[in-house]
Amino acid sequence: MTDPTSPTTTRTGLPVTEADTEPGTEAVPASAAAPTDRRPVAAAFRALIALAALTGVALDMIDSGDLGRLFSYFTIQSNILLAIACAWSAHRAWTGRPALSPRITGGALLYISITGLVFHFVLSNDASGFAMTSQRTPLESIANQLLHTATPLAAALDWLLLTAPGGFLLRHAGQWLAYPFLYLPFALIRGALLDPGAEGRYPYPFLDVDLHGYTGIAGNAVVFGLAFYGLALALVLLDRVRPHQRGLGNRISPTGSSRLK
Repeated sequence: MTDPTSPTTTRTGLPVTEADTEPGTEAVPASAAAPTDRRPVAAAFRALIALAALTGVALDMIDSGDLGRLFSYFTIQSNILLAIACAWSAHRAWTGRPALSPRITGGALLYISITGLVFHFVLSNDASGFAMTSQRTPLESIANQLLHTATPLAAALDWLLLTAPGGFLLRHAGQWLAYPFLYLPFALIRGALLDPGAEGRYPYPFLDVDLHGYTGIAGNAVVFGLAFYGLALALVLLDRVRPHQRGLGNRISPTGSSRLK
């Protein structure tokens, strides 16, 4: 059932209004004239990514005694953002609507990539000086693998296999960093408001003012910020040079019609 106020098209495909239709001329609804481009494989895969991210968050919530502390972690926040982006994108793919803006999907990809890379190369690496190793419950172990390994890899596969290349622009790299930069004052202000010695006062060792002081934190922020910007630039470059994968039937243009300027 179509919206009676929606535009119609003539048999030539040009949009017309009810007033433009001559008597005796049959108007074709726009929805009938424009075939849908449903992408079920992309929709199903993105729905699974969203489910994995939300499952990991839910398991951590079940096993956590401090939800405020839990939701202060970049890991949790980035997985929630990825779940929202993937669920939204899955809906658009299933209904044949244009793809989400590369600014949105690229940001979600960058943030979840940061989560995976920082965890595996910094927080799980004793040689980094910022390791966070502790005994985990079975639920925590499952959530840990979902949030730090499964979702980053799945997001990368979705980008490489189910998204057309060329959507990321150079200026997106700087725009994507707004969230990581805002996370820094959030973590520091939250820590300053908690009692000294409180468990989880600062979410990560490289943001722990008690250990490094504000000067040390500033130095860490510069190093990590440059690394994140380098990662964002790498994503833009790879997005421009990676080849089209033919034959999948679910690949789409970056925005469905035209690239963002």
